[in-house]
Amino acid sequence: MKKILSFTIACMSIIAGHAQTGSWSGELNVMGQKLPLVFNFSDKGCTMDSPKQGAKGIKTEWTPSDNGEVVIAIPMIGASYEGKMNGQEISGNFKQSGMSFPLTLTQAEIEKPKRPQTPVAPFPYKTEEVTFKDGEVELHGTLTLPENYTKNTPAVVMVTGSGQQNRDEELFDHKPFAVIADALARKGIATLRYDDRFWGNKDEIFVNYTTYHLKHDALAAIKLLRERFINVGILGHSEGGTIALLLAEEGKADFIVSLAGMVGNGKECLLKQNSVLLSKVGVPSDQVRAFCDALNNGFDQLIAGKAANEITAPTNLDASLATKFNAAMKQASNPWFLYFLQLDPSKELHKIKCPVLALNGKLDTQVDYETNLGLLENNLKTKDKKVLALDNLNHLFQNCKTGLVVEYGEIEETISSNVLDTISAWINVINK
Repeated sequence: MKKILSFTIACMSIIAGHAQTGSWSGELNVMGQKLPLVFNFSDKGCTMDSPKQGAKGIKTEWTPSDNGEVVIAIPMIGASYEGKMNGQEISGNFKQSGMSFPLTLTQAEIEKPKRPQTPVAPFPYKTEEVTFKDGEVELHGTLTLPENYTKNTPAVVMVTGSGQQNRDEELFDHKPFAVIADALARKGIATLRYDDRFWGNKDEIFVNYTTYHLKHDALAAIKLLRERFINVGILGHSEGGTIALLLAEEGKADFIVSLAGMVGNGKECLLKQNSVLLSKVGVPSDQVRAFCDALNNGFDQLIAGKAANEITAPTNLDASLATKFNAAMKQASNPWFLYFLQLDPSKELHKIKCPVLALNGKLDTQVDYETNLGLLENNLKTKDKKVLALDNLNHLFQNCKTGLVVEYGEIEETISSNVLDTISAWINVINK
């Protein structure tokens, strides 16, 4: 799962003769979904938080003014904000990718989102903080151990989706991996979840590391568990599900659980993702086709070694999609993206011998369930496989209405209880 700030605003200096202090907040209305934003002002400047997206301390560029006007640029996401102080509020508009959204800021606090499934102590199991290495890279995680565990207790390495994430795979205040670890421990299954490499180290550029590197981090986690357990599997979400498949192809796991893992070609997955998302937000079908054709051609040029700034948007795209295309080319020129575009786990699925559980939500707009589960059904040779498409679930396995990213933070459920039960029951059955 790619962790993306879809519609965010940078912070601003609020000027009325001098910079204000404290936190100011407001809500963007994005396709009917509310996205709260918090701006924290001090004598050192301003940072922005997007609570539902798990983003804090975002840096911005701002231009102070002595007449109450606010002008912001956010180069990282290609966005801007212009507003003006009006009494006890700032009224203005946030712009991104050719779209404009009204945004009013006040000093009223935003209600903290409810996350009823997040585990709360006391727990009927033990946890241990662990450190292990993949070469020179040091990784940190949490080992969750059920009551009365033994070396025969099934144990699972948990691998996060794309983008740098912590051990809980935290997103929009949801902590899916903490919820899964808690559920599995209560059913007698041990887990190891760990922060992505260099988590918290701002000097490291995470996109310089590819799925190949992250696969080796997961392998290091497997080796750690094998020191204490006989039956060690992998549970991966999104890119983590892909990594689970890759390691199973190499014979490194005793069983795997792929949650919305990409099975086919990376480029095709991204093209499908863009087609579905644009269609769902109402972009005309001819523009959707034109944009995806342009992306396909642009990705091919990047793979062939062409620089992103040498690839321009075709003239048949409208202005907003042309802006989106140019941003996509810039994003796709980093090492992680270039590697992912050419990745295709489906080519060696026939090598997998261990049991496989693969789940996808039918409303997943990021990893198409028909394409990816179809590849598993047709190409997995292992006798012990279970491939399920689940109604009404999105990429995070929440019960939802549309499957769009903007819903993730609005939904209080972190992960379907049916999915939790399915995973734990399957792991216990295949490890009897």
